Parts: sequence; C-alpha cells; structure tokens
Amino acid sequence: MEISGRHVVITGASRGVGAALADEFAAKGARVTLVARSIDGLTAVGERTGGTIVPADLADPAEVDGLIGRIEEAHGPVDVLVNNAGIDLTGAFTEMSADDIQRMVQLNAVTVADLTRQVLPGMIARGGGHVVQVSSLAGTGTFPGISVYGGTKAFVTHMTAGVRLEMKGLPVGLTVVETGLITPTDMADSVLSYPPTEASFRRFYRLLLLADADVTAVARKTVRAVERGKRSVRMPARAFLFPMLTNAPRRLVEMFLLGVPRRVQD
Repeated sequence: MEISGRHVVITGASRGVGAALADEFAAKGARVTLVARSIDGLTAVGERTGGTIVPADLADPAEVDGLIGRIEEAHGPVDVLVNNAGIDLTGAFTEMSADDIQRMVQLNAVTVADLTRQVLPGMIARGGGHVVQVSSLAGTGTFPGISVYGGTKAFVTHMTAGVRLEMKGLPVGLTVVETGLITPTDMADSVLSYPPTEASFRRFYRLLLLADADVTAVARKTVRAVERGKRSVRMPARAFLFPMLTNAPRRLVEMFLLGVPRRVQD
C-alpha cells in the first residue's frame, strides 16, 4: 500500500509507540487521526504531525461504540487502522481488583475487536485497507505479574489470525506486531517495577533470548509492513522461535483450509 495521502487512524497516539507511529506515518505523507484519552499528549503529537485529534477513553464501551463511523463522517474514510491503545497493570494476580482486570480486558481486547469490526466493512466496500494490531510477545509466552496483560495479547493475536482467514481473497491486509519490551516507554517502566517480572526479563536477557526493542525502530518496521502487506512484525529477531512455535497450530490450520473458497467482493 502506498502510504502517502492515506488516512491513518492511530489509537493510543498520545505517547510511546502510538506517538512514534504517528510521526512515521506522517513523515510518509499520511493524514493521521490521533485517538487517546490524554488531550495534552494528543495536542503535542497533533501539532508536530499535522494530525487531527480525537480525545476518547477507549476503555469506555460507550465512547468506542460507533467511533469509526464518527471519524469517517468528520474526516473521511479510514485506509489504515492501528489498534495500539493498551494498558499493562503489572503485579500479583491475586492482588488485582476486578476493576483493574475489567479495564485491561476491555481496552486491550474488546476495544481492539470492536474497532476492527467497525472498520472492515468500509474497507471491503472500497476495495482496500489495512489493520495493524499492536500485540506483544507476552501473548506468546508470559511472565509472572503480566498474566492478564499476556492473556489479552494472546486474544488479539489469535483473533486476528481468524479474521485474516475470513478476509481471504479480499484486498484487506492485517498485520500483527509482536515485540518484547519497547523502550523508552511508560509501559516498560511499569513492567519492570514489579520484582518477579523484572527478574524474569533479566533472566531472558542473560540467556540472550530477549532484548529491548527501540520505539522508533518498531514504528518504522510497522509502517514498512503496511507498505509491503506483511502479516507480522516481530522484534527482537532473536525471539522469533517463541511466536513461531505458538503460531504453528494456527498456520497448520490455514494449510488445511487452502481448499476453502476465497471471498469475493459483493
């Protein structure tokens, strides 16, 4: 997909990966719409990218309901949706509140599924589009302290694989981004603030099985994946074995489904 001139909607765009993605898409000539709860952060990113800001609490189902339609009515059809918004509340599972679990599942999983559902019909009708799901290697193999977060990311990765099968034959791309800790970000600071989680990461670093991913590099590789229609972005490269093993059953099912008729546009 040619990025220049495309309308790209990025959630969680006020900081971290979302802000870096906004910078990268804008540098490629895209028209960006930035969605997040933090108005101050959105304003700063919007000013430097020329993007439109849409303040919204994506953990609130009422604000998510019909969001894509409202954006398209005000700013035009969405060519690329980047589902980046998410939260990680690191800590002992038994000490998490029901509200903490509900908010994480709502934002990291339910909102991602709902926004994907909202945007795909228009892309199909217009004959093209792309959805990026910012998942995590935590959805492949989780550590203590991030059990709920890892579960939500496993949902995103698995759901997207199923949606991709339903899009077979249609000109709509889906990319899953799976990374380790992305630095510098507030989420990385949060994850490493809980000693059992921090110790687990340090062990994997010593074994050379993980390394931090730079936020700018993640953004660049993600934009390149949209341009080239790639199905995945995985960083660091040394951790390829974990998602490969986890994805093996999904890919095997896809091989068995090769005889299923491709969808055609109505």
